[in-house]
Amino acid sequence: MQTDDQQFYLEIFEGPLDLLLYLIRRDEVDIYDIPIRGITEQYLKYLDLMKILDLDVAGEFLAMAATLMHIKSQFLLPPEERVEEEEEDPRWELVKQLLEYRRFKSAADDLQRLELKQEKHFPRGGSKIDLVPPPADLPLVEVNIFELLEAFSRVLTEADSRMPAEMEPDYFSLEDGRNRVLSRVGRGCCLTFEALFDRNESRGRIVVIFLAVLELVRQKIIRVIQESHFGKIMVEMAVN
Repeated sequence: MQTDDQQFYLEIFEGPLDLLLYLIRRDEVDIYDIPIRGITEQYLKYLDLMKILDLDVAGEFLAMAATLMHIKSQFLLPPEERVEEEEEDPRWELVKQLLEYRRFKSAADDLQRLELKQEKHFPRGGSKIDLVPPPADLPLVEVNIFELLEAFSRVLTEADSRMPAEMEPDYFSLEDGRNRVLSRVGRGCCLTFEALFDRNESRGRIVVIFLAVLELVRQKIIRVIQESHFGKIMVEMAVN
């Protein structure tokens, strides 16, 4: 694998609270009763994926990991050894952050919807604009970056289960990965995320191809979509 020793910082990445809210929603967890052990394990799994991809993980992700580990350690202590001042649930401060952040995100989404609605209105006397309605079968949901990471993890796990460790260097560059993605997506069809990878794809190439996908999404050349949250992920060329 060859990635030109680059580290990637991508604007499509969201923050640690976004990741926690995603995990809570995916696993249908009660936000007021977070299973801290399971959530911590899942959170650290995503950090490991970012490290595999050699992404520049922001310090706030690592700070949240430390917070989760601290909360988890509090639950491991016998009741008599806990600090008296910490009588309330050690998760409560995190829950308050999540609730406040969720309200903030909801308000931001409402404002964005209003903005999009306003863009469809035009003043009288303006030049006529021909609007082309979107296809009726167009998927409605843009894929969350964490869902894309989860799909990458599944492809990587499947490859690891069927292939021995790579012994020979594979000089497959990021440009090679980019060309692979564009050649398959550029055929004018919407294909599944898994279809970007060959049957016996090596682990190294999987990583490079996924990095190419992230870069093409960031550049708005392709888009990853799904019919509903947590549904099958599809890839297509972005509409200019």
